[in-house]
Amino acid sequence: MQEHIDRRRRAMIGAAAKGIAVGGITAAAGHSLISRAATASPRAGLRAGLGQARTIRAGQLDVAYFESGPRDGNPVLLLHGFPYDVHSYQEVAPILASRGCRVVVPYLRGHGPTRFIDANEPRAGQQGAIGADVIDLMDALGMHSAVLAGYDWGGRAACVAAALWPHRCRGLVSVNSYLIQDIAHAGRPAPARIEWGLWYQHYFQSERGRAGLTANRREVARILWENNSPTWAFDDATFERSAEAFDNPDFVDVVIHSYRHRMGLADGFARYREIENRLASLPPITVPAITLDGDADGVVPATDGKSSAALFAGRRTHRIVDGVGHNLPQEAPRAFADAVLDLLAPTGSP
Repeated sequence: MQEHIDRRRRAMIGAAAKGIAVGGITAAAGHSLISRAATASPRAGLRAGLGQARTIRAGQLDVAYFESGPRDGNPVLLLHGFPYDVHSYQEVAPILASRGCRVVVPYLRGHGPTRFIDANEPRAGQQGAIGADVIDLMDALGMHSAVLAGYDWGGRAACVAAALWPHRCRGLVSVNSYLIQDIAHAGRPAPARIEWGLWYQHYFQSERGRAGLTANRREVARILWENNSPTWAFDDATFERSAEAFDNPDFVDVVIHSYRHRMGLADGFARYREIENRLASLPPITVPAITLDGDADGVVPATDGKSSAALFAGRRTHRIVDGVGHNLPQEAPRAFADAVLDLLAPTGSP
């Protein structure tokens, strides 16, 4: 454990010493980022693996997403985390599409070209909001049910949807197991070494933190990438491709609300009150599930899955992926894709 923490510390210190990222924040207007995905450039070529760039009105959002595979294939939603974007699934999506899946990879609220429809809609980042977004998107796409797969924020959104709307979820893949937040007990401290890795969550509770994220979003994200995944040798181009998503004009508001709400230091919004009330009981997940941990995760240390076993009332398999950090689908795309495909196997069990 100490060696793992030391790797994280060295990654953070190295990032600070090198001054890895600079500002240069621009507000992307309309759907400019999604339209650029179709242009003839190296970045476009990398995005091509995600499929066709599209937008759709879903609930409170105009959701930007990529789609690949046959329209009548087994539906799969791949949901990214923070501070990441759809490129976490750059290699996962084509694997699944080649196996006959209809694969949809959306930008979450506050990220990339996804936009709020109403300028007056609260920029909620709470778990009830991102969970509801999943169901709204499925409704808009005409998906009755799908395999929901994600990590970090995306894993939480998938867990919320699976727990509250199990008839809409054929199966769940979740990195770091059960991710529904126990907000009533948010004041209970984690072990000190875990709290150290969550520095940004505490930073975001202050107005200084909001100002810091506004001014230095790329620098903050780069430190988190290195700290979260100390064994992942990503390059500058890989980071910059995803960092475009943080130029969304609602990014800061959504992120700050997410981290303040989960700590019990910001109220939720009325639209999601009923959902949050249901989540407060920590409802069990009843659908078939495969949970994954990376054994080099710099945020959530890998476990044997036993501590969350009672929260999975259906069939559940837990797997540890060697040498992989927090952004598991981008670091180990085959392991993530295999988990989805295992849920779609004829037996329907993990």
